[in-house]
Amino acid sequence: MKRIIAVVALGAFLAACGSSQQDRGLSGAGIGAAAGTAVGAVTGLSLLQGALLGAAAGGLTGVLTDKDMLDLGEPIWASEDREANRSAVARVQAGLHELGYNPGPVDGQKGAQTEAAIRDYQRDHGLLVDGRASLELAQHIEQRLG
Repeated sequence: MKRIIAVVALGAFLAACGSSQQDRGLSGAGIGAAAGTAVGAVTGLSLLQGALLGAAAGGLTGVLTDKDMLDLGEPIWASEDREANRSAVARVQAGLHELGYNPGPVDGQKGAQTEAAIRDYQRDHGLLVDGRASLELAQHIEQRLG
């Protein structure tokens, strides 16, 4: 029983990459599985048992916590082209502002206000409502601005 608790605790502690619930859950499960496998190898659990327990603990912790509670930075897949992402967000924010939506400051940071404005714009124009500031959305907005 102590081994299981060790695997779960380690996976839970490490599940903190990303700012979105989805990123935190995915990174938590991955980190937890890796940590659980290592703990399983040295505690007598099977590697699979350790990996499964670690993945469950890490994934749940990632989903149930937020960046203010525990933060290990952005996951590797989110940091690949950070400047391009900031540029797309700033383009979307500027366009939304010109079209009368209120995305907050045009700073390239996607906060709750920007996400709400994006969702409103997407809903108003019959687009998939996901609140994401993508290059495609920036282009759609810029076409509307002509």
